[in-house]
Amino acid sequence: MVLRSPQEQADPNRIQSSLAVTLFRWIERSLLVLTAGLTIIAAVMELWTIYQKQEVGLADILLMFLYLEVIGMIAVFYTGIGSPFVYPIFIAITALARLIVLQGKDMAPENIMFEAGAILVLAAAAVVVGYARRN
Repeated sequence: MVLRSPQEQADPNRIQSSLAVTLFRWIERSLLVLTAGLTIIAAVMELWTIYQKQEVGLADILLMFLYLEVIGMIAVFYTGIGSPFVYPIFIAITALARLIVLQGKDMAPENIMFEAGAILVLAAAAVVVGYARRN
């Protein structure tokens, strides 16, 4: 418990601000737990689908990586170890790679190049964010 002066204790704005921060932290943590639970359920459902069809495709593996990265991102938020900005970039890269794999044969070549360029830009952003975090 932090000891505060009578003026600080009586400041309604400070109390209101503290309550708002506590409420938002609780909401954030609750939504993170819900997201983790839903991600685990989705991964189990995907594993069940793979088991039923008795075949593992590249798209299935990339989807599992998406689930893994979402769980990793949640772990970063909880532990504070790592950069929370890099994981969404990794998720976007994996999602674009999965899109290229799933629709690559049916897509126009220029669209594949645009998506590959987007992956390159995202990879550069991940390097910049990682470098900036170290310095």
